[in-house]
Amino acid sequence: MNLRSTNGRKIADLLIKLMAGGSAALGILTLGWILYSVGAHGIRAFDWAFFTELPAPPGLEGGGLANAIVGTLLITVIATLLGVPIGIMAGTYLSEFGEGSKLAVMIRFFSNVLMGIPSIIIGIFVYTIMVRPTGHFSGYAGAVALGIIMLPVVARTAEDMLAMVPNSLKEAALALGAPRWKVTLQVIFRAARAGLITGSLLAVARISGETAPLLFTALNSPYWVISLNQPTPNLTVTIFNYAMSPYPDWQRKAWGASLLIMISVLVLSVGVRAVMRGKR
Repeated sequence: MNLRSTNGRKIADLLIKLMAGGSAALGILTLGWILYSVGAHGIRAFDWAFFTELPAPPGLEGGGLANAIVGTLLITVIATLLGVPIGIMAGTYLSEFGEGSKLAVMIRFFSNVLMGIPSIIIGIFVYTIMVRPTGHFSGYAGAVALGIIMLPVVARTAEDMLAMVPNSLKEAALALGAPRWKVTLQVIFRAARAGLITGSLLAVARISGETAPLLFTALNSPYWVISLNQPTPNLTVTIFNYAMSPYPDWQRKAWGASLLIMISVLVLSVGVRAVMRGKR
């Protein structure tokens, strides 16, 4: 009986290892296929005009996506300025000041719910409170939508990172007579700095490929960004429009924009690992 039981466990262990290894290999192959396809098609669209010129009129070849690149950067920066500070403050309250209070439980619950809400719902919500009352789309509305998407990611990461700071470090600082707020800002934040930066960068990577919220908020524009209080060009909506068009040149530029976003996300991911490795 013992021999059979041992052999059965070994066979089951081998099967689980084979299934896990096969699933990992399938995931890696799929990722490699995506990277190769986007890279092979997108690199053909990269030239000087792609990064410096406005889009060409429909049906004409040439032009670029400079306005969409600038608009994406501006929207992302404003979304980061909105989402990251509020998310870090929320995570700080949950980790340091909430201490299991009813308010902390509610914030944590709604943060989990917000993480699971489809981004298009957030886009519709911002459309209702910002676009309809003003009567026009705007880059500010797009930034608010993306900032809301970033908020729970930053909050949960900040809470986890701050909770990992040793209590002995906090108690030592408090024992020296430092007030609680100064201990939080100058001791705990410094100790968890790498984790907070990581959470912020991951949140930026999270919103870099969002299209649905921007369709309802920022929309798109073929012109230079003069003001964010109007329809604002961005890469994700441009990819959606160009990929659905019948023009080969626009489809090629959609691949190029996809490659540009993919490179940006990869750079952010590598940057996160470099920061974590350096701080560890």
